[in-house]
Amino acid sequence: MFSPEGPTLRELAVQALSSVEHGYDLLAPKFDHTPFRTPDSVLTAVASALKDSGPYDDGLDLCCGTGAGMDVLSAVCGRSATGVDFSAGMLEKARGRTPTPGPHVSWVRADARALPFTTAFDLVVSFGAFGHFLPRELPGLFAQVHGVLRPGGRFVFPVLAPPRPSSPAFWMLLGFDAVMRVRNAVWRPPFVMYYRAFRLGEVRCELERAGFRVDLRALPGFGRRSDGSPRVRMVEARRAD
Repeated sequence: MFSPEGPTLRELAVQALSSVEHGYDLLAPKFDHTPFRTPDSVLTAVASALKDSGPYDDGLDLCCGTGAGMDVLSAVCGRSATGVDFSAGMLEKARGRTPTPGPHVSWVRADARALPFTTAFDLVVSFGAFGHFLPRELPGLFAQVHGVLRPGGRFVFPVLAPPRPSSPAFWMLLGFDAVMRVRNAVWRPPFVMYYRAFRLGEVRCELERAGFRVDLRALPGFGRRSDGSPRVRMVEARRAD
């Protein structure tokens, strides 16, 4: 839920009627006080899992926002950690974070669909950004990630199990996506943010088409659903040698 330091309803409405980039410029000062930020428990679990497969030299946080995911890279990368985002406001907030001992940290403003790097990283992570990409954009996005990874490098991100139709969360997300589709049909510029468009089965197929070998790892600490499936998985896509 939103904390008292978070955005007001009016501020959220203004953001929602803006473009994605400008909307996040406006939201940046209060973003860390919203439920849109990836929980620390998920970040910590991913960092712990990556320590088992690391260490890494150079890491990239794709769509880094205010920089919370950079703590994950700082924990597992020995040489450099780079955050990339297309929102100047989010990057300004990220640059103000208190640096932690570890690798050299840098921030780059760029669109994830046109990354200004070539085979520069051993690890790419991303947290909570994929709802901003339409399904037809995923092949190009994954090709970009594949291109910035060195052979053997990994693309890693957490995925939460979708809520069941019997859950109130299912209908809340369904309603949110429906509202966004209506908004984008009648208002310009569009604001792309759909919670139910990023489906794990389709994502895995697109990663494999982009040249990755894909593994799914259950993140301990989040438990399992009634059918035995993990509540939170980590997708680990490795670029072939």
